[in-house]
Amino acid sequence: MDIKVLTTAPVVEIDGVKYHHHPNGGGMVAEGAEVADTVYVGPFAKICGHCKLSGEAFVFGNAWVFDKAEVSGRAEIFGNARVFGNAKVTGDAKVFGFSSVYGDAVVSGFCEVLEKAEVGGQSHLLGNVKVGGESRVLDDAGLRKKVA
Repeated sequence: MDIKVLTTAPVVEIDGVKYHHHPNGGGMVAEGAEVADTVYVGPFAKICGHCKLSGEAFVFGNAWVFDKAEVSGRAEIFGNARVFGNAKVTGDAKVFGFSSVYGDAVVSGFCEVLEKAEVGGQSHLLGNVKVGGESRVLDDAGLRKKVA
């Protein structure tokens, strides 16, 4: 699918917040969010609140990033995933399916959060950890796996 964004001016206002189409992918971005042009925001993805997206991150499918969350590096958020609160997803991490990363959680490296898993609180997933199914990782579980 070839998407051409003809304007990055606000196209819709919801509850007093103006949204525009991101030039790289056409997804909706709130006026308070910081999204680099190098980030891909797919046509059905939504970036809300005061979050910050940088690097070569991908957000696509029906994924949402909102509140003060940060996504950077080559991280991918897709499917029906949600990243919110003060959460950080960075590196080559992937959050997908119906999963959520929230609170002050950090997901980094080559970690994957998939299916209906939740990572929240003060949790830190670093290295090459996979959390799936209906698992819930809350507080500082400190899941770390050294990458060889």
